[in-house]
Amino acid sequence: MRESALRVLEECKQIAAMSEEPGRITRRFLTPPVHKVHAHVRGRMEAMGMAVRVDGAGNLRGLWQPRGTASRRLLMGSHIDTVPNAGAYDGVLGVVMALEWVQIARDLELPLAVEVIAFSDEEGVRFGVPFIGSRAVAGRFDRALLDLKDSEGVTLEAAIRAFGLDPDRIGEAAMDGSAAGFAEIHIEQGPELDAEGLSLAVVTGIVGQTRLTLEFAGQANHAGTTPMRLRHDALAAAAEWITAVESLALATDGLVATVGKVIVEPNADNVIAGAVKASLDVRHAHDAVRASAVEKLADGANAIAGRRGLALQRTGQLDQPAVPMDERLTSFLADAIEAEGMPVKQMPSGAGHDAMVMAARVPTAMLFLRSPGGISHHPAEAVLEEDVEAALRVGRRFLQRLAADVG
Repeated sequence: MRESALRVLEECKQIAAMSEEPGRITRRFLTPPVHKVHAHVRGRMEAMGMAVRVDGAGNLRGLWQPRGTASRRLLMGSHIDTVPNAGAYDGVLGVVMALEWVQIARDLELPLAVEVIAFSDEEGVRFGVPFIGSRAVAGRFDRALLDLKDSEGVTLEAAIRAFGLDPDRIGEAAMDGSAAGFAEIHIEQGPELDAEGLSLAVVTGIVGQTRLTLEFAGQANHAGTTPMRLRHDALAAAAEWITAVESLALATDGLVATVGKVIVEPNADNVIAGAVKASLDVRHAHDAVRASAVEKLADGANAIAGRRGLALQRTGQLDQPAVPMDERLTSFLADAIEAEGMPVKQMPSGAGHDAMVMAARVPTAMLFLRSPGGISHHPAEAVLEEDVEAALRVGRRFLQRLAADVG
C-alpha cells in the first residue's frame, strides 16, 4: 500500500500546480486550470480501463465496469475546485483516493462497478452558490442558477458554454437508479483526529447550519462630548452580544457559534458607533439544539438592544438541516477500520461536503483522514502518508464487504 499512498500524495501535488494564480492554489469552477485537471484525471481513468465523460455541469466522471457485473454501482468522489489560496488536499484527495479504491477493486477482481466523480464545484467561490456539481448529479440543479454572475459579470450559463459544454444537457447529469451508494473520502479540516492521535474517522452526519445577520441600530455621536450614561453605542451592544454567543457555545455540547464578520458605521476613531451589522453562524449535529441556540441568541440580542435603547433587525441567510449518513454503509466503514486494528472514531462533520447533497438521493458514507494541526483552506494543509495507507487498507475491506452485500 505504500506505493499507492505515495502516488496519491504525488498526484495531489501535481494537481495543486494547476492553478489560476502562480504560487497559490486557486481553482474556481470551470476556469482554465480545470481543463488541465480534467486532462490529468482523465488520463488516469482511461489507463485503468474506465469509460470517461464530462457532464453538462462540468463534472468529470469515470466508470469502472467489470465484465459480467450487475448494473448497480458504487459512486465515489469529491470536488476539484478550491477556495482562494487553498491547500492541496481539500476535495482533490477524495478524487485521487477514489481512483486508488478502483484500482483495489480491479486487483481483487471484485464484481462491483465503481463510478468516480470529480465534482466541478463545491466551494461556491466563483458564483456564490456551492455544490453546483453535486446538485446536478443529485438531480437538484435549479436552472435559475444559470443566470448567476461572477465578479467579472460572466453568467454561469456562459461559463459552462465557454468550457465547451452545453447547459441544456445538465439534466442528463442526474444519477439513475443504478447507484448502490455514494462514498466520499475527505480530510477532516479540523483538529480532533490530530489531537487524539488517530488516522481515520467515520462520519456520522453533516451538521445543520444557520446563518443570520443582526443589525444593531443606535445613535452615532461625538466621542468626547457624549456622557457614557447617555450613549446608544451599537458597537458596545454588539460586543456584549458576541461574548454571549461564545459563552452559549462553550456551554452547549457539540455547538459551534461564530461571529466572523462585523461592519461598523461610521467606523471612525472619535465617533460613537451608530450601527453595527454582525454575522452569526451556528452549527450542530442535531437540528433541535441548533434551533434552540439560535433563538436564545436572538432573544439575547433583543434584550441587549432594548436595555441600551437600540433597535435590532434580524435577517436570515441559511437554514440547512443536519444530514445523517447511511447507517449500513457507515457500519461497513467502521467494521473495516476495526478489522485493521485501529480505534473506531465516529464523529459529525462540521463542514459541508458534496456528500450532504448526494445523501438526499442515495445511501451515503464519508471517511475522514486527519488534518495535521487541524489546518485546512490554507497552503499549510497536509496529509500524512501513514493515514493514506490506512485509508487504502480500510478501502480494501470496505469494497469487499460492499461487493458481497450488493451481489
